[in-house]
Amino acid sequence: MKIEPYLFFDGQAEEAMAFYEQALEAKIEATMRYADCPEPIPAEYLPPGGPQKVLHGSLLVHGQRLMFCDGTPNESGHFRGFSLTLQYATEEEVRRVFNNLAEGGNVLMPLDATFFSPCFGQVADRFGVRWMVMLDHPAQPLS
Repeated sequence: MKIEPYLFFDGQAEEAMAFYEQALEAKIEATMRYADCPEPIPAEYLPPGGPQKVLHGSLLVHGQRLMFCDGTPNESGHFRGFSLTLQYATEEEVRRVFNNLAEGGNVLMPLDATFFSPCFGQVADRFGVRWMVMLDHPAQPLS
């Protein structure tokens, strides 16, 4: 079984994909616009910006897939209730990606040592997506 996050943006999916391509050293796998749909999409289901907006986008982040869409007019709002977690093998990678995601965003918890990771931080990027970035550290036995 796989779980692949599908992120919805209010007309900013293409911009978000380009940002994450750089910030996470990812590769854009596919971009399909509403105009590319084999069957015409009724106007009431098009997001603001019209048929050139992203119907489906896919980004590979070190072998893991994130999917994107601009959504429809009745889908609006900001991300709430979850964070995406990125775990890296080196502190250098953690700091680089954390700083990339923080550009134009909001640091919720600066990088620091915690009881579960020697380097952990939380950031909401410029699109409002919350990320937890951490050093993948072997679990320590509980006392």
